[in-house]
Amino acid sequence: MKIVYTARKVNLRDNFKERVEKKLKKLEKLFSEEAVVNVVVTLEKNRQTVEITIRDRGIVYRAESTMPEMNDALDRVMDILVRQIRKNKTRLEKRLKTGSINDIIAGIPEEDAQEDEYRVVRTKQVIVKPLTVEEAILEMNLINHDFFMFINAETNDVNVVYRRKNGDYGVLEPAL
Repeated sequence: MKIVYTARKVNLRDNFKERVEKKLKKLEKLFSEEAVVNVVVTLEKNRQTVEITIRDRGIVYRAESTMPEMNDALDRVMDILVRQIRKNKTRLEKRLKTGSINDIIAGIPEEDAQEDEYRVVRTKQVIVKPLTVEEAILEMNLINHDFFMFINAETNDVNVVYRRKNGDYGVLEPAL
């Protein structure tokens, strides 16, 4: 695994990096050698946010936590990642055998909008691949988002799955 560190408004100490590597070593056997791990640490008003994103074979695992201490946030993030992997173990094994999904391309900020219009602050381009609704929900849960856009493998239409407030899921389908 290749680990990439990003520090925002904070300097990362070597002992923190060693701790991250020690914790990720426990998960190393689950990922290929080509896996890329992005560790982002941000300091804001005595709160430290640790975000870990693991990209491997087209699947994205992501977790984020904010705590007063950086090490506590790291522990929480690792717990979330392990829980995600355990929860989706059988589905992930099936997905790894049947193919993968392309990652989301980094967004390009829009130009500033006029004051009397809606303000779009970010635009993302998404590479989509045909998936079943269940596979799309799995991908959405792995990246820890509330929605996910995909091409429905059954209808060949662009659909969006989303998490409802009660914890259930919904699907948005286009209609004329």
